[in-house]
Amino acid sequence: MKLIRTSLLNAIAVAVKMATMLGLNKVLALHIGPAGYAAIGQLQNAIQVLTTASSGAITSGVVKYTAEYQGGREKEIVLWRTSGTMTAIACTLIAVMMAMFSVTLSQVFFASEQFSSVFLWFSGGILFFSYNALLLAILNGRKEIEWYVCANIAGSLLSFCATVLLTRLYGLAGALIALVTYQSFSFLVTALIVSTRDWFRWGFIFGQIDRTIASNLGRFALMALVSAACVPVMQIAIRHHLIQSFGSDAAGYWEAMTRLSSAYLLLVTTTLGVYYLPRLSELTSAAQIKREVREGYTIIVPALMVSCVVVFLLRDLIVKLLFTPEFLPMTSLFAGQLIGDALKICSWLIAYIMLSKAMFKMFIATEIAACLSLYALTLLLTSQYGLEGAVWAYAVNYSFYALIMYFLVYRRLDGLLAPTSAQATA
Repeated sequence: MKLIRTSLLNAIAVAVKMATMLGLNKVLALHIGPAGYAAIGQLQNAIQVLTTASSGAITSGVVKYTAEYQGGREKEIVLWRTSGTMTAIACTLIAVMMAMFSVTLSQVFFASEQFSSVFLWFSGGILFFSYNALLLAILNGRKEIEWYVCANIAGSLLSFCATVLLTRLYGLAGALIALVTYQSFSFLVTALIVSTRDWFRWGFIFGQIDRTIASNLGRFALMALVSAACVPVMQIAIRHHLIQSFGSDAAGYWEAMTRLSSAYLLLVTTTLGVYYLPRLSELTSAAQIKREVREGYTIIVPALMVSCVVVFLLRDLIVKLLFTPEFLPMTSLFAGQLIGDALKICSWLIAYIMLSKAMFKMFIATEIAACLSLYALTLLLTSQYGLEGAVWAYAVNYSFYALIMYFLVYRRLDGLLAPTSAQATA
């Protein structure tokens, strides 16, 4: 089965990335403590916003249309030239703005001018950061999974080496600089890999912008930009609320729980991106898509449930091993976080249909509603249950989102698919 094969290949890259992420958690825990985790989270949200604005907004579209256009050589080249030129223009504008307003950005994200140099480093490397994402999207769309895995492994190892070295030398400031520069070095490896493929030439990612393709990519840009604006802003607002209500250490426990969640969900979330998006983009009938989703539930969800139970049972050991005893209060957050994670994956198996078929109006509406709902639930539940209320708000929110995805997308797919497909190819 293609899903199993892709999952196994992807598992290699995920194993390396997970090992490096967990190793980094230990390094960061030793050198910056719980309060430093809050600062790391702020910067990661800033990176998400700025890289999405520079190129990430169209990478899902590049995956989708590269998968669709395989066999149509001219269409592929026009797509890559359009996306490459759009990326170069966006990166230039973002880099200039970051350099000009580095002090302001430091004040916004860190409430201090101390880390303005981090944004100067980021402005210098964002072009390579963005082209690395673009080349990975092309590999993904062409289903060159083995090479995609190699590129991701190289990126993970470079991230680990850079972060460990800079954190040990310069503490929190070094960790922040590593976060905004390692993807620039990953670009060198990804570029080398892509250069070896007989279907690729560097001239294919620079050239005239095609209006029709730019319009189609614009649908994905709009979806990604809304997500990039809503999710990080919501997380920043929640983090600020937790700092104000419970202190920086409590916000650090929540951030550490979020990072740990991202680590153990890597295999599932990356498989969705590597396999599901190009696969769903290829399928044209509602029956085919529903069959693919059901297959995902039968393979992914049972494995996810088992892993969540194991993580919960070993939570004390995990915190001591991957962090420090100073982080033991975060063990109270595991139950709500794990239930929320399971519900999130269940909902994403259906939500990827919206992304693959460019149902941009529905995607935007549900994304905004989900973020507003999560923030409101966090305020409500933390006022009654303290810090634990934040993870239970996450679980309750994804239970609502899963129901919405089922009734709004899955049950109505036959009626939604035909008009959406017609719009995407218009």
